Amino acid sequence: MVAPRKYPEELRERAIRMAVDARRDPVSRPSAVRRVGEQLGINPETLRGWVNQAEVDAGERAGTTTAEVQRVAELERENRELRRANEILRTASAFFAAAELDRQLK
Repeated sequence: MVAPRKYPEELRERAIRMAVDARRDPVSRPSAVRRVGEQLGINPETLRGWVNQAEVDAGERAGTTTAEVQRVAELERENRELRRANEILRTASAFFAAAELDRQLK
């Protein structure tokens, strides 16, 4: 279950673009994220995280990309489902084996 987003996707994309553009100027770089965040009404730390993740996704910074995180989550979900199915099959196999043994003993 995914939590609802506080900020619309369009605002997020616009804020990231503005912050990245502002950070390109060496003079305004140190306070660019804070300034853009205040202008748009976004917590500066939230915006900083968005910008960092956008840089990771673009290959400009080391880290785990959004696509990789989603893929790992999908694989973990699939793994849980397969483990559950295996447990059901194991239980059913034991049940039918016991039933067959009872039938043979009678």
